[in-house]
Amino acid sequence: MCGYLGDNPRLFAIYTQFIHKIMHLTQKKVVMIGGGTGSFTVLSGLKLFRDLDLTAIVTMSDNGGSTGKLRDELGVLPPGDARQCLVALSESPEIMRQLFTYRFDSGELSGHNFGNLFLSALEKITGNFEEALETASHVLSIRGQVLPVTTNNVNLKAVLSDGTVVEGEDRIGDTDLGTNPVKELSLFPQPKLNDAARTAILEADLVVIGPGNLYCSLLPALIVPGMKEALQETSARVVYNVNLMAKFEHCPNWSVERFIQEVQHELGASTIDVALYNTRQPEAELVQKYAHEGAPVLREGNSLSLGKTRLIGTDLLAEEIFVNTNKKDPLVRTLIRHDSMKIARALYQLI
Repeated sequence: MCGYLGDNPRLFAIYTQFIHKIMHLTQKKVVMIGGGTGSFTVLSGLKLFRDLDLTAIVTMSDNGGSTGKLRDELGVLPPGDARQCLVALSESPEIMRQLFTYRFDSGELSGHNFGNLFLSALEKITGNFEEALETASHVLSIRGQVLPVTTNNVNLKAVLSDGTVVEGEDRIGDTDLGTNPVKELSLFPQPKLNDAARTAILEADLVVIGPGNLYCSLLPALIVPGMKEALQETSARVVYNVNLMAKFEHCPNWSVERFIQEVQHELGASTIDVALYNTRQPEAELVQKYAHEGAPVLREGNSLSLGKTRLIGTDLLAEEIFVNTNKKDPLVRTLIRHDSMKIARALYQLI
C-alpha cells in the first residue's frame, strides 16, 4: 500500500493531509501567557510533548533596552518577549537559535539583539507585526505560534500607594514597589485584546500564566481589556505558575498565597483553577547569594482565602545553577530558576 501511494503523488498527498488532520485533531491545545525568561523556560519544555498544539501570547509593553530603542527610533511594536518565545519553540539548528539571541557588543549596534532587529525589519517590510511573527516562525521552524496580546502600541503605567505615577515598564521595573506598592496598573492608550489571542484562549484545553515578573511580564498581559473576560469564558483549565523567588524591590517576602491573590485581584477569584508552586528549596548557599535581591516563595498556610483555586506543590527547581556572565553588569549574580522539563511535566498532567 505504501509503495502504491508512493507511486501516486496525488494519492500520497491526500493520505499525508489526512494523517496530518487526524494528528491535529488529537492534539491538546495549550496557551502560554506572559513573557521573558519564564515563558521561555515553560515553552522549551512543553514543545517536547509532540501531542501538544502550543500558542504563546506575549506581553507587549516592554520599552527597555534594545526593544525600547527600536520602539522609539522605528515606531515598531516591542519584539523582545516575542523573540524569546520564538527561540523557545524553535526546532531549527542550534546556530539559528544562537543567531536570534545574539547581542552586538560594539559599534553603533551595541546593545541590540539580532532577533529584535530581524523582527523589526520584518514589521517594517510587511507593515504588520503579526505577519512579521508568522514569517519568523517559518524561518525558525517553530512548533506552534506566537501571538501579541495586543497589536496596539501601548505603554505601562503604575499609580503607587502614595500617589506617585510611574510610566514605562523599564522605570516600573527599577522602582522600589516594596515600600511604595502599586495601587493601580494600566496600559495607555487603552488597547484591545488581539482577536487571534482571544480565539486561542477560547479554544484551549489548558491556559498557563507565568511564571514571570508580576508587574512587568504577567499583569501587563492580564490587564489588556478583554483578557479577563476571555479567561473567564474559556472552558480550559487555567493554571498560574507561582514564582520561585520574591524580589524585595517588588514583592518583599510574599508567600505563594499572596502571589495568587494578586493575580486573582485582576482576573477574579474564580478564574484561576490551579496554582502550581515549587516545594523544593534551593541550597542555603544559593539563597544567601541571592539574599540581596529576594527570598524563596513559601506557603503561608490557610490564612488567606483563595476561593476555588487548587494549590499543587511539587519540585520544580532546576538542578543547574544559572550565572549572569554579562561583564557589563556589575552585579554578577546567581539565578535560581524553574526546570523546564519539571514544570512542563507538571503542566502536562493537568490537561
